Amino acid sequence: MLNALTIDVEDYFQVTAFEHAVDRHNWATMETRIERNCEKILSILEDYKVKATFFVLGWIAERYPILIRTIFNEGHEIASHGFDHRTVLNQTRDAFKDDIGKTKTILEDITGGKIKGYRAPSFSINSTSLWALDILYDQGYLYDSSIFPIIKHDHHALASSRRFPYIIELDHKGTIKEFPPSTIKFFGMNLPIAGGGYLRLYPLRLVERAIKTINDREKQPAIIYLHPWELDPEQPRISASLLSRFRHYVNLDTTEKKLRGLIKNFKFTTLSKLSVQLFSEA
Repeated sequence: MLNALTIDVEDYFQVTAFEHAVDRHNWATMETRIERNCEKILSILEDYKVKATFFVLGWIAERYPILIRTIFNEGHEIASHGFDHRTVLNQTRDAFKDDIGKTKTILEDITGGKIKGYRAPSFSINSTSLWALDILYDQGYLYDSSIFPIIKHDHHALASSRRFPYIIELDHKGTIKEFPPSTIKFFGMNLPIAGGGYLRLYPLRLVERAIKTINDREKQPAIIYLHPWELDPEQPRISASLLSRFRHYVNLDTTEKKLRGLIKNFKFTTLSKLSVQLFSEA
């Protein structure tokens, strides 16, 4: 069973948890660690000959085009994470259109390839922002990976959504493919196990058991995500709320070991290649 490994390319100070602690106007003055952390991930993936989908911020791509070109040239997929990590919920429709259009152009100019996929910052497409899917389609995106089928979270939650990849019919338009981050059924609820903070919180054995259940019992692919800063326990500390600091810093020193464990024991590919397998695309 092929699974998908996805990397959200953003720096440690750009996360939604710190948006009230670090003003976007000050991003350019911050110590950046995105290059070293992406290079670490690329090295790990090369060790196991694994390809992944990298959802890249346009802000990062503008400043580090050589890094993005390197990721692309090593055979990984480049996709869009929006320009400067604004959640869909905090954008008007026109602003969102400009955001995803601008980022798509930046990434295509750097790679010379077509950008097919999008992931909203903080998985912020939910029941109140499904209109974003129509705009993604209009802008030429073929798939989305932004709808998290869980009950409650600050920014993302759409418990009624399907747990596994599916095709969304858009009114009078066409279709767009959806790749939700993986969850496991637990007492009738969808428990997130897909990566990020959840991967850092849970023991590796539990995550592996969940993926095995998804693959073997449910006959579905798992979709895992993480961020480059999650492999960087030495990153600068930012003053923020206790909850935000816990979410961001807990178990950073375990991420690399867990990533290596997962890609050693399961088969991973890009979302585009998984899409071909699932939906028989040409």
